[in-house]
Amino acid sequence: MKAWAYVRAVGVVLGTLAMASPVCAAASKARAVAHLVGRDGHPVGLANFIATSHGVLIELDLKGLPPGAHAIHIHTSGNCNAKVAFTSAGPDLSFEPTKLHGFLAPHGPHPGDLPNEYAAGDGTLHASVISNAVSLGNGKKSIFDRDGASIIVHAKADDYVSQPAGNSGDRIACGVIERTVAPGARKGAKRKPHK
Repeated sequence: MKAWAYVRAVGVVLGTLAMASPVCAAASKARAVAHLVGRDGHPVGLANFIATSHGVLIELDLKGLPPGAHAIHIHTSGNCNAKVAFTSAGPDLSFEPTKLHGFLAPHGPHPGDLPNEYAAGDGTLHASVISNAVSLGNGKKSIFDRDGASIIVHAKADDYVSQPAGNSGDRIACGVIERTVAPGARKGAKRKPHK
């Protein structure tokens, strides 16, 4: 009887550890968020960025957009000034000057090029996309350089060929991408000072 209770207690402990390990692993993944605003300064929604083993998962939850297709790009600067129609965000993110914009362009695409997404008739846009062209870490594909990065929603669809932005029209929403969990960090973990 005592042996069975011991085996059951060990099973409960091992089961708890097995269930906790994915949670700990997920907590150590780098994360970022962008709060998008329209050119009128009103909130448009969120873009969440989560590091995965296959790239960066970008989850979009937006509202108030014109129905239809919209180009979405990551831009080189973390600056969303609506007074200058978000041109302060700079061009599409590219780590190599020889790369061209567009999935269908020769020598393309830029790392900041993302697929077109579609807003419903009520102006909402809910989408997820994985990009392996950028990272949330500290390496050469990181979007976190000295001036950061932003995510832009354009008025029209990207044609995936035209330079410099796929003939995608005005920049209608912008959000500065801000790191929320650094790579390798554990949520709630605190370092003890050295003595």
